[in-house]
Amino acid sequence: MTYPDAPTLAQIDACAEASLDLLQRNLTPHGILAATRTEAAVARRYTRIFGRDAAICVMAMCGSGVPALEQGAVASLDALAAQQAGNGQIPKYVDPEGRDADFWYLGCIDATLWWLIAVDHVRRHGQVGASHWQPEVDRALGWLLAQEHQHFRLLQQNEASDWADIMPRSGYVLYTNALWYEVKRRHGLDHAEATLHHFNHLFNPFQRDLPEYHRARLLRHYARRGRRDPGLYLSFVNLAVVGDEGDVFGNVLAIQSGLADASMARRIVDTIAAAGADDPYPVRVVLHPLSRQHELWRPYMARHQQNMVHQYHNGGIWPFVGGFWVMALARLGLEAQAWSDLARLAHVNALDDWRFTEWFHGRTLAPMGMAGQSWNAATFLLARRALTGGAAAW
Repeated sequence: MTYPDAPTLAQIDACAEASLDLLQRNLTPHGILAATRTEAAVARRYTRIFGRDAAICVMAMCGSGVPALEQGAVASLDALAAQQAGNGQIPKYVDPEGRDADFWYLGCIDATLWWLIAVDHVRRHGQVGASHWQPEVDRALGWLLAQEHQHFRLLQQNEASDWADIMPRSGYVLYTNALWYEVKRRHGLDHAEATLHHFNHLFNPFQRDLPEYHRARLLRHYARRGRRDPGLYLSFVNLAVVGDEGDVFGNVLAIQSGLADASMARRIVDTIAAAGADDPYPVRVVLHPLSRQHELWRPYMARHQQNMVHQYHNGGIWPFVGGFWVMALARLGLEAQAWSDLARLAHVNALDDWRFTEWFHGRTLAPMGMAGQSWNAATFLLARRALTGGAAAW
């Protein structure tokens, strides 16, 4: 087992303590808020229980050994289940008082996926039974299965309808389908092997072997036409276009979910590291941001000047994704690199008196977004667990 030196461990331990404190501050009787309650957070509705944010936090709170957080994990999932749509979809967010549920402009497919992953985690490691939330789970799975292609066994979606909600990814999206495979694995769904097979042939179309399904062969041909192997999975594939901007989160989740074999996983890590995406802070979420001149640029990306090059989802640095990066390194046995990047995460969360900043400009490193981000704290704790071998991290 590799361990860092004493000063680095002290920094990491300080961040773990601050992370637990932040989660407790952001906890309400109905669940975990996305960010600390400030005037700006209230105005931007960050003081809500978000499907994806809360689910990620639930996995850190469950197993924390802090009674309030253990109870808050269950309460968070309860709050989202209580506002589940009749068709089974879990909301993008709910009001902590249960008065409001939002489903985004074009839907939020990943809120349901993350909720199902967190449900399984709490069933395995928390204080609920194996069938807790089963009616809601059945409806959520039914909603997702209705969006699965019946041969590819991959989910289909609108653009801008997952966590990267002002990026033009659509059709078959890498990030979403990495989560879908994880849901299938955890909940014992049929056709998981078909999902794995087509995931690796569609998002990595540069292999020599050809899929048997003729439409898969054609779509793979369209996806690779005029492109070189980027060393990563493509961020999305649809009939007209594909994404080769280098989606770090989607690729890291492909490792974490076991979709990438050992060779592909090392290629992903090497490509991300060679691009310096974890330097100085882990991690920039796009390796090659989309400019206004790029064919995939959409006018909505310039809304509020937020998603410009090296900003927000278009190449900004997101510490919460950095936590998943460290978990992936740990999964691959790259302990020295993982500890080093965990220390960088501790440092970036500590900036401005433990601000736990939402994201940073990918080049200037200017702090951007909301302070007191719950999922920054959560994924730091999960990454630390992955390295120390304590409570289950994933």
